[in-house]
Amino acid sequence: MKILAALCLLLTLSGCSSLLFYPEPGQPITPQAAGLTYENVNLTAADGTLLHGWWLPAKPGVPLKGTVLHLHGNGGNLAYHLGAVAWLPEQGYQVLMLDYRGYGLSQGSPSLPALYQDIDAAFDWLQQQPSVQQQPLIVLGQSLGGAMAVHYLSQHPEQRARLKAVVLDGVPASYREVGQFALSTSWLTWPLQVPLSWFVPDADSAVYAMPDMQETPMLIFHSMDDPIVPLSNAIRLYQAAPPPKVLQLTRGGHVQTFADPTWRQVMLRYLEDPEHFNGVRRLGEIPNYPSVEPSTNPPETEIRQ
Repeated sequence: MKILAALCLLLTLSGCSSLLFYPEPGQPITPQAAGLTYENVNLTAADGTLLHGWWLPAKPGVPLKGTVLHLHGNGGNLAYHLGAVAWLPEQGYQVLMLDYRGYGLSQGSPSLPALYQDIDAAFDWLQQQPSVQQQPLIVLGQSLGGAMAVHYLSQHPEQRARLKAVVLDGVPASYREVGQFALSTSWLTWPLQVPLSWFVPDADSAVYAMPDMQETPMLIFHSMDDPIVPLSNAIRLYQAAPPPKVLQLTRGGHVQTFADPTWRQVMLRYLEDPEHFNGVRRLGEIPNYPSVEPSTNPPETEIRQ
């Protein structure tokens, strides 16, 4: 997330939720570039804002396992986040990707709380799709998208009741604390990290909404190497979340989880039985050091008496 640039603006701007969003207009690529079948989806938020999304049906011939609503992070648009879900149709999951207001081809300008209407419109659209009925529904929220998903679901128990599970990836527990962390990484802003971070709106942060996520199975992915959202955020979210819950630590950059097939497999196994999943710890371990190369010395000659 481009939080540091936003926080620098706080020297001259009052705090507002729009500083959390960095949308890119347009549509540089479509799922066709990844060899995927897709449909353009048009949605309308409660305030009349026209929204755009992509519908990725499950691969033909693969048994349908469920539907994933994907809520992306605060930068770019759908095209920049396609890689996070492009692997799911082949595994039997159909996917709705949503561009929030002001992102991609969606109209309007992003801000809170207006953006929760966009998530609401996505749920309403899914409710009207015959292929979604009687199938498991999963929310996959990455970075800021995950934080907004938690807050939205905490306020909408009727939508929460429809879910089989929530999967979070690299999600900030507190907008304000992540802002303070961003300021602490530069010597120019380090002395001002505390006063400036208080301009970041924090009431909608996920950690405050987590206790309300009752009876919602949750898988929390977070990279130990994340340079943007520190690992402490995942620990706080995990501690605040009611059971059943799983914290799966990964390696790599911010929300790069599903670039690694290992973590894809972990998510698939989790979705088979979220309420009883206890982690695929051995499958999920990535060595910190390269494996030792086998010796090139020839084997010792056997000595015969």
